[in-house]
Amino acid sequence: MFEGSYVALITPFKDGAVDFEVIEKLVEMHVANGTSGLVPCGTTGESPTLTHPEHRDVIEFVIKCAKGRLPVIAGTGSNSTAEAVALTRAAAEAGATASLQVAPYYNKPEPDGMFEHFKTVAEESKLPIVLYNVPGRTGREIALETIYRLADEVEHVAAVKAAGGSLDRVSAICRRTRLDVLSGDDSLTLPMMAVGAKGVISVVANIVPRDVADMVKAALANDFAVAREAHLKLFPLIKACFLESNPIPIKAMAAMFGLCSGEVRLPLSAPRSRNRAAIAAAVQEYGMEGGA
Repeated sequence: MFEGSYVALITPFKDGAVDFEVIEKLVEMHVANGTSGLVPCGTTGESPTLTHPEHRDVIEFVIKCAKGRLPVIAGTGSNSTAEAVALTRAAAEAGATASLQVAPYYNKPEPDGMFEHFKTVAEESKLPIVLYNVPGRTGREIALETIYRLADEVEHVAAVKAAGGSLDRVSAICRRTRLDVLSGDDSLTLPMMAVGAKGVISVVANIVPRDVADMVKAALANDFAVAREAHLKLFPLIKACFLESNPIPIKAMAAMFGLCSGEVRLPLSAPRSRNRAAIAAAVQEYGMEGGA
């Protein structure tokens, strides 16, 4: 079910407010450039600083703009199970294809609590669930045994976004479970696909959607020579995407590509001058013609 190049969609702002006009343009760009699906309101979409009404409005608007042409995996996770259920139900009512459920952050649940959290969200919403393992953000990894248990016991758990940097974990999940795996680390998309992942939820696809889509398509076709060439071209741009906390660099890049303002919300801030220069150099090296 989950295969290809999905984009972890940025949330553009203008003078502090969500810029819905730009969101519509971004959706059309992704439709035209081979993106497989849209993932609004994740980490890259600055979900922690969206109000609950904004969160719901952005997801609903992306679904409306997609018009059924692309699936929408709505970022509706939370460290509060009740909040995650409410956001996921709202996304289901709006027509989302699936939900992205980040591991509960800050409160650091034990494995039984982690299992019950995801099970409750899945059963209450009835949406397919993409588990999002990103321990660098959450402070807690979803244990492999918990993933196995969810795959075995919870029908609506369908996939894993793997952002823990471990090919061993991807190999284990692909070998042991029915779940699709999507890379959550742009620089590891190709290696993860070599061991069984089906694609990526990509940050860099915000600015070079066609190139990421082509790389993933080649890997899915087992044309790893073509995929490797694309990966090596993308690699410096990907590394620049993470010179500071995501989505600071990708929004700066998007502004350089003329896609949006580059504005982020506090406590995020504009990139430091030395990093801005490095980001600009990576964009120039890649070539503006390589972008959207």
